[in-house]
Amino acid sequence: MGNRGMEELIPLVNKLQDAFSSIGQACNLDLPQIAVVGGQSAGKSSVLENFVGRDFLPRGSGIVTRRPLVLQLINSSAEWAEFLHCKGKKFTDFDEVRQEIEGETDRVTGANKGISPIPINLRVYSPNVLNLTLIDLPGITKVPVGDQPADIEQQIRDMIMQFITRESCLILAVTPANTDLANSDALKLAKDVDPQGLRTIGVITKLDLMDEGTDARDVLENKLLPLRRGYIGVVNRSQKDIDGRKDIKAALEAERKFFLSHPAYRHMAEKMGTPRLQKILNQQLTNHIRDTLPAFRSKLQSQLLALDKEAEEYRGYRPDDPSRKTKQLLQMVQQFSVDFEKRIEGSGDQVDTVELSGGAKINRIFHERFPFELVKMECDEKEMRREISYAIKNIHGIRTGLFTPDMAFEAIVKKQVIKLKEPCVKCVDMVIQELINTVRQCSNKLECFPRLREETERIVTSHIRDRESRAKDQVLLLIDIQLSYINTNHEDFIGFANAQQRSSQTNKSQSSAGNQVSICHVIRKGWLTINNISIMKGGAKEYWFVLTAESLSWFKDDEEKEKKYMLPLDNLKVRDVEKSFMSSKHIFCIFNTESRNVYKDNRTLELACDSQDDVDSWKSSLLRAGVYPEKTITDSAAGSECHHTDNFSMDPQLERKVETIRNLVDSYMAIVNKCIRDLMPKTIMHLMINNVKDFINAELLAQLYSAGDQNALMDESQEQALRRDEVLRTHQALKEALAIIGDISTSTITVPLPPPVDTSWMGGSTGGRRSPPPSPTAPRRMSSGQRPAPRGAPPPPNRPGPLGPFNNSADSPQAPSRPNRAPPSIPR
Repeated sequence: MGNRGMEELIPLVNKLQDAFSSIGQACNLDLPQIAVVGGQSAGKSSVLENFVGRDFLPRGSGIVTRRPLVLQLINSSAEWAEFLHCKGKKFTDFDEVRQEIEGETDRVTGANKGISPIPINLRVYSPNVLNLTLIDLPGITKVPVGDQPADIEQQIRDMIMQFITRESCLILAVTPANTDLANSDALKLAKDVDPQGLRTIGVITKLDLMDEGTDARDVLENKLLPLRRGYIGVVNRSQKDIDGRKDIKAALEAERKFFLSHPAYRHMAEKMGTPRLQKILNQQLTNHIRDTLPAFRSKLQSQLLALDKEAEEYRGYRPDDPSRKTKQLLQMVQQFSVDFEKRIEGSGDQVDTVELSGGAKINRIFHERFPFELVKMECDEKEMRREISYAIKNIHGIRTGLFTPDMAFEAIVKKQVIKLKEPCVKCVDMVIQELINTVRQCSNKLECFPRLREETERIVTSHIRDRESRAKDQVLLLIDIQLSYINTNHEDFIGFANAQQRSSQTNKSQSSAGNQVSICHVIRKGWLTINNISIMKGGAKEYWFVLTAESLSWFKDDEEKEKKYMLPLDNLKVRDVEKSFMSSKHIFCIFNTESRNVYKDNRTLELACDSQDDVDSWKSSLLRAGVYPEKTITDSAAGSECHHTDNFSMDPQLERKVETIRNLVDSYMAIVNKCIRDLMPKTIMHLMINNVKDFINAELLAQLYSAGDQNALMDESQEQALRRDEVLRTHQALKEALAIIGDISTSTITVPLPPPVDTSWMGGSTGGRRSPPPSPTAPRRMSSGQRPAPRGAPPPPNRPGPLGPFNNSADSPQAPSRPNRAPPSIPR
C-alpha cells in the first residue's frame, strides 16, 4: 500500500486489546474499532467471510449472530484462527471455528435465540487479509420469531448503540441494493449517532440481484443520501454458491468481472469490490487509531501513576516469610494503636468531613446528648407539687403542722436523684457503642489479614465490655454518694430562709434580668428548613435561624439583613415528628403549651435537618434557651392525674409550704445536676477511654501472641492475594503498553478527511439509472465501455472536489494526476 508505517498501528492495537482484555480493562480503554451494522440477511456475514477468504461464520434462518464478534484480521504467511477464551489453541479447520462460535454463543445465551452483549474475540491470521479489527453485531430485526423474546428488536438496538455511540468507533453500514436505501436501518442508526458522517462508511451489497433496468449508480456515486466517506459496492456469493461450497477466491474474481463488465459500474470498477473495501477500511482505521493515540497514552500513564506506589509495596512480597509476618504484625498493631488514639483525640491526618465519629461524637454525647437526657427526666410541674403536698401531709400525720418539714424536702430530693441513674447509665452505653464503632473503623486497615482483624476486634471489644461494668458501677456509686448525704450547707444552696422570699420575688427579678441578657446572648445560628409551609405558599423553605435566650428568629440568608419572623420562647416546648417516607430530612417541631398558634395560622412550627445528629444538637440548644421537650404521659397516668386533680385542693398555708419546698428542690437539684454533668465525662474518660488506649498500647500485642499461632494470624485473605496479583499484572501490562506505543513512528503519512458532501444538486436525483454529471476530468476516468459526456456541456455547479462525485476517503487530492491502474488483486 505504500504506507507500511501506518499498517503497523493496527497490530499494535490488537496487542493492546489482548493485553487489557486478559485483565478486564478493554471496555475502559475505548480502543478504536469498526462496527459492522445492518439488517438480517443484508450480507454482513458474506462481507466478513470475503475479507477472510474462508467460510467460518454460523448461518441459518432468523437471528444467527447473537453475541458481538470482535474479529481481528492479521496479515500473516500462514493461515489459522484462535479465540481469546481458548488462547493457545490454533484452529486450522474453519468449520471448527464456526462450531466454536456457535458453542460459545449457546454457552452464554442458551438455545432460546436470546442475545448477550458479552463479545467473542476471534483472531484470524491469513496471507489473504489486511490488518483490520471489526465487530460483527446482531442483525436488526423487527418481529420476534419462534422462541425469540418479545423485545428482541429493542435488545438488539440497545446493543448496537452501546458500540456505535463511542466516538472512537467507525461504523460500517451494510445495506442491500435491492431495498430502498431511505429505509435502511443501518444508515438510520448511523445517522442518529454520527449526523456529520465523520465516521460512517456505506457498503452496498447484492448489486447483482437488482431488478433488470435498475442500478445503484446514484448511490455509489454518493448522490442519493450522500455520506462524507462515500459508499463502496460489493457482490457476495449467492445462497446457491454457498450451498455449493463455491470458493471465495473464485467469488472475488467473479465480483471483479461483474464491476468491469457492468455498464453502470465499469467506470468506477477500481473503486468497488471487497479488496477495495479492505484497503479503505484499513486506511480509515489506521488514521483513527493514530488520532486517538495521544489521549490513549495519557490515560495509560495516569493509570500507571495511580498503581506505582501499591505495586512497589507488592513487588518482592513473600507471603510465607516468618520474619516478614512478625515485622508486619508489629507494624499493624502499632498502626492500629496510632489510628485509635488519633480518632479519639481528634488529631487524625485524614479528617472525616461527612459525619462525626470517634472523639467528636463522644464529645457530643457528653455535652449535648447527656444534658438533654437529664432534662427529659424532670417530672411534670403539677405532679411535683402534688408529691410535695402529699409528703408534707403524710409527715404531719393527724396533726396540723405549723412549720415546713425538712423531711419532705429530703424525700423529694432523693426521689429526683434516683431518677438520674437511667440517663447516666445510658450515657455510658452510648460511649461504649461509639468506642466499639471506633475500633471497627480502625480495624479496616487490617482487612488484608482477616484472622488478625477478627482477633484484634475480639480482644479490644472484650476489654471494653469488661470496663463497662466497672464504669457503670462507678457511675451508680456517684448517684449513691449524692443520696447518702443531702448537703444543705452548700454555698450554692438557697436555704430555707431564702426559699419563701424567692418564691415571690426572685422569679420576677430573674425574668427581667433574663430578658436583658437575652438581647445580646446568641445561643446558636444555622440553617433549618420550615417544613409545614403549604404548597400554595411555596412549600418547604430553608432559612437562617438565630436562637437567643428570649426568641427564635429566622432570616432570608446568613447576612441577617432581612428578618422573616421572630418567635418568643414563652410557653414553648419541643417534640419529635415521625420522618416521612417521602422525605430524606429529620424533623422536630415547636408548639405552644397553651394551644395557641405558633407561626401565623400554624399550631406547630416543623423544622427539618439533614441528620438526626443535627436534630439532637438543635434540641440541646433549645434546652439551654429554656424550651424543654414534651413529656410523654400514658393514658393510665393521665387518667390518674385527672382523678387526683379532681379531689385535690390546697389551703393557702399548705400552698406556701409547697412553694417553699419546690424552690428548695430546684436549688438543690441544680447543684446535683451540675456536679453529675461535671463528674460523668471525667469518670468515663478515666475508667473507659484512657484505660482502653493504655490497653491497646501496652497489652494488645501480648494478647495477640497468646491467642494462638502468629503465622496463622498473618495469613492474608484470598481477596488480598487476588488484589496483589491483579495490581502487579495490570502495572506490568501498562508498562508494556506504554513501551509499545513509545516505539511508534509519528512520521507516517495520513490521508485527510474528505470535505463535507454538497447536496445542492440532489433535486433531480431518482432511484433509476442516470448519467454522471460531465466533468473536464471525466474522459480520463472512463473505461473502454463507458459512454462519453456531450461535447461542450457546462460543468455542474459546486462540484464536490477534484474527483467529482467519485470522491472517496481513500483517495488523496492528487489522485486525478495518477495514471489509470488495474483493479487491485487480493494481497498475498
